[in-house]
Amino acid sequence: MDLNNILSQLESANEEEIEKLLQQYNRENCHTFTFDQKEEALRSKLCQSVLSVLGRQVQPSCQRTCLETLRILSRDKRVLAPVATREGMLTLGGMARLHAGEEGGDNQKSSQEDTQSEEEERVVVEALKCLCNVVYNSPAAQQVSVDVQLAHGLCTSLHTARTWHHEVGLFTLRLLFLLSALRPDVRGVLRREWHAVRLLTEVLEHTLDVRWVGPYEAASPDPQALPMPAEDNERAMEALKALFNLTLSDAGGEEDDHQFRLIAAILRHLLMLKTETEEKTEEAHSHAVNLLNNLPVSCLDVLIDVPVQGGLDKYGGKNMDAVQVLLDFMEKRIDKGSNYKEGLTPVLSLLTEGSRHHREIRRYIKAQVLPPLTDVKIRPEIGTTIRNKLVRLMTHVDMGVKQTAAEFLFVLCKESVDNLLKYTGYGNAAGLLVARGLLGGGRGETQYSEDEDSDTEEYKSAKPFINLITGHVEEPMPNPIEEMTEEQKEYEAQKLVNMFDKLSRQNVIRPMGVRPDGTLAPLEETLCDPPGDNSGSDSD
Repeated sequence: MDLNNILSQLESANEEEIEKLLQQYNRENCHTFTFDQKEEALRSKLCQSVLSVLGRQVQPSCQRTCLETLRILSRDKRVLAPVATREGMLTLGGMARLHAGEEGGDNQKSSQEDTQSEEEERVVVEALKCLCNVVYNSPAAQQVSVDVQLAHGLCTSLHTARTWHHEVGLFTLRLLFLLSALRPDVRGVLRREWHAVRLLTEVLEHTLDVRWVGPYEAASPDPQALPMPAEDNERAMEALKALFNLTLSDAGGEEDDHQFRLIAAILRHLLMLKTETEEKTEEAHSHAVNLLNNLPVSCLDVLIDVPVQGGLDKYGGKNMDAVQVLLDFMEKRIDKGSNYKEGLTPVLSLLTEGSRHHREIRRYIKAQVLPPLTDVKIRPEIGTTIRNKLVRLMTHVDMGVKQTAAEFLFVLCKESVDNLLKYTGYGNAAGLLVARGLLGGGRGETQYSEDEDSDTEEYKSAKPFINLITGHVEEPMPNPIEEMTEEQKEYEAQKLVNMFDKLSRQNVIRPMGVRPDGTLAPLEETLCDPPGDNSGSDSD
């Protein structure tokens, strides 16, 4: 449909003609996401014309059609100048019923919701969709949103979350997520002045149907209950993403601590829920993991401290159901074999910090991941156990992935080099030991309790024969120099020295040594360093 023709007709058309004209445009372009650059100026004019129509007193059906047109146009970030103005954003905000800064806003909003027709609700939804597109695609619109306190209007809307219809709630939460993601300066205001963290927590609580049975303990989901409806799951994901943005900054104060412990309890409840598909359940768990990573590590005890439901005597009466869900989630992400950086490292980091600071969590995870060794004839990176999979990751090409996997196993071993090498072999652990300056052995800086680390009889009997580099008992290999004469051995040794010397002089390799403090340095430096006084060292 010719844009010049539309623009000329819009100038003189009545409301009914405008609606028919734009409906035809919408039908033709509803699936258009790439636009002709030659028509940019015309589309920008169409944006202005549509905003002018919305500024008049027109019927909801005409408003909705205009907003649909604007939503299609807002997919092109180059034509948003007419919308990214104070007038344009206030028009869209008004259509979306976001009344920022108004006295008695909550009551007004509630009364509006009560009297809202189906057609009026469609107008609100379309306006929210437009705002999402415009805010996402236009930095100028983001700034205007801050100026007109759009975030305040969104928080006012959160007060009435229990009365939301699905799409109104979904796009209200999505808009809050986008604004808090794209404007970090708004996050502090949302938290301090408009209590967005508390409001979003209440939205989650209602959406997930949380029933409290203790201060930070939700009732266990009914095993016979139906999976969480898809619409509830969608809204919960948007709320989790917005909460993630708002909790990125450091927390402080007793009120924050209480709020974060509530969030942790709700996330534990979410981990126990099932959605309509396994894919959606995994997505929910992924968002829960991301948000748990933002909470103070001291709050993670909420995941295991559920007195009403009870726990395991072996782990001090703590309930490990949520930790097991996180372990299962981690293994699924490993098995996917791709996107480890974004998909796997968050859950590895969460379990690492949980294990570092909570003894029961560490003991439980170690029992699952690093059970006592029995068969040491196979290399630690070969096999299908979770230990084998994690050891393989210790030599992954992505530095972040391999460091996170190695740190996780190191913490499970209470940051003891000897214990880590027992489960991984020196070759797999070398990267971590170099980074930590622990090539000479020893422990990390964290203090751990003295508890179980007993070896099986099978391991004790095989220990003298284990190759420390590979971490397993190797089959006897034929000695290549056994039948050589002394002259041949001396010749081969000299040949090897010459090869190393040549590579070293050409800077292909650089001989390194280990300083007394466990760090690597050029060999000539380590030979000059006097040995440290280790008389005061002590083992556990």
